[in-house]
Amino acid sequence: MIGRTLGVYFALRFLQSLAVIFFTIFGLIFMADFVEMLRRASDVPHAPVSIVVALCLMRTPSIAEQILPFATLFGAMSAFINLTRKLELVVARSAGVSVWQFLASPVLAAFGLGVMVMLVFSPGAALMKAKADAIEMGIFKTQLSTRDDGMWIRQRGRDQQSILRAEMAAEAGLRLSNVTAYVFDMKGRFVERVDAADASLRPGEWELNKALITAPAVDPKQMEIYHLGTNLLPAQVAQSFVAPETVPFWLLPRLADDTESVGLDAVGYRLRYQQLLALPVLLAAMVLIAACFSLKLSRMGGVGLMVLGGVGAGFVLFIFSKLASDLGGAGMLSAPVAAWSPAVIANLLGGLTLLNREDG
Repeated sequence: MIGRTLGVYFALRFLQSLAVIFFTIFGLIFMADFVEMLRRASDVPHAPVSIVVALCLMRTPSIAEQILPFATLFGAMSAFINLTRKLELVVARSAGVSVWQFLASPVLAAFGLGVMVMLVFSPGAALMKAKADAIEMGIFKTQLSTRDDGMWIRQRGRDQQSILRAEMAAEAGLRLSNVTAYVFDMKGRFVERVDAADASLRPGEWELNKALITAPAVDPKQMEIYHLGTNLLPAQVAQSFVAPETVPFWLLPRLADDTESVGLDAVGYRLRYQQLLALPVLLAAMVLIAACFSLKLSRMGGVGLMVLGGVGAGFVLFIFSKLASDLGGAGMLSAPVAAWSPAVIANLLGGLTLLNREDG
């Protein structure tokens, strides 16, 4: 009973510190986004402040979700530092409670929080982000930006197949700008290249306007409208523009399968799904890393130096997570490896450091 009471107490102290840090950062993100949105809305006469506030409130949870691991790290460090300064951890350890015993409840609390975020908070934030994007597009009339190398689509027509590249898109991908199409026959032999200012999706075809057709051994020719056959439906094209952050956790696997079935890139959806699955393990790792930098402050001194070490560890983990995510998004690492490697490595390093520093 005493162990359970202590465990609940340590977990509550950790969750309280985490909540203070998370909601502080949440407020800062909201204010920064609100100022930027007000600047953009100053050129739009029909955008009242109430709409801007609602838009920022719907966008902020999706952004704040990304800083949750680091809020967990700093929240755990704050909780452990306060417990050490008040000698509560010293008393617990003198009573025979080992470091692993009093860390168990914060670690389990972080893991449970990660599960709640994965199942509840993240889907809600994704739905609000999708709604906010739709409102933003309606107010500011923005186009969808693609990746640095443009958007690529592989498709089939009635008697040909093609690869389509576009730099910009609007109307959920139904209108493309700066389009290049590489056309092949059904056996994969190159037929021609088509460059067009823009393209619109029609039933069973793309209409490319002001197209320049270049084919082997043939002089280039200009056409006002070029009809390029396609097997893609409007909903399938729109899926390629759906950001993974705007898709609820439960829908990510199905959307990835549907996207791949029509020849579109689904790496982002699979990576996002694996990152959400790994989130509980990553939050638990943050608690272990925080313990490495905050349990011996009363005996060793140098509070500022130890806190700086924790911040440095968080920064290194952020860089590693970002690198793994970029490699996974580029297809150089599989989605499970890119998503799970930061969490697994952080747990191993945190556990190994505690085993070397603590005596039980």
